Amino acid sequence: MSEFVLRAVGLEKAFSQGPDSVTVLTGVELSVARGERVAVIGRSGSGKSTLLHLLGGLDEPDAGEVWVGSESITAASPAQRAMLRNRHMGFVYQLHHLLPEFSALENVAMPLRLGGVSSKAASEQAREMLAAVGLEPRLRHRPAALSGGERQRVAVARALVGNPLVVLADEPTGNLDSDNARSVFDLMCRLSDERGISFVIVTHDDSMLDSMHRVVSLVDGKIR
Repeated sequence: MSEFVLRAVGLEKAFSQGPDSVTVLTGVELSVARGERVAVIGRSGSGKSTLLHLLGGLDEPDAGEVWVGSESITAASPAQRAMLRNRHMGFVYQLHHLLPEFSALENVAMPLRLGGVSSKAASEQAREMLAAVGLEPRLRHRPAALSGGERQRVAVARALVGNPLVVLADEPTGNLDSDNARSVFDLMCRLSDERGISFVIVTHDDSMLDSMHRVVSLVDGKIR
């Protein structure tokens, strides 16, 4: 695990609250190696989700830079950022954010189709990914016909289907009961090991930390 797939250098971020400016992140430095799983912990409001948004190019830092592989997502244009996210990054959130009118197969194939993959090839890769998360019998079901744990497994499959360099996960098990949470978390760890995909996971669940390679804390806007 020596090749860095994600690097943040000197990240700064502040938000305006009326006449005041609230500093959230101050000089954040973080490097993630290929295949490494990093947990980010900290109290509510410490900036964990803000950090993930900056790492994923979903928001811009006031200062600093983020690199995905050998490319700067911070310096990229909006169109280039979208391309970098589609090609190199996956995202899993507390709420699955599946499109309700599409089947599990169609939801998982969506990032590939947006990236220019043919319908047939995207469906084949999505089917393979759903089989990897144990949902091949449910691939034609829409989200409303799936359990909470199954929906989150579809979200994990969608994040991994393009074999990204890194997956950013924001409380990915926070909306599940303990059994489903453990199952989904173990699934992410297994697929990380099998596919060499890195994970940066924001979590409040201390029981998951033993499965991580590294745990970092956000305190007073800095990583410790």
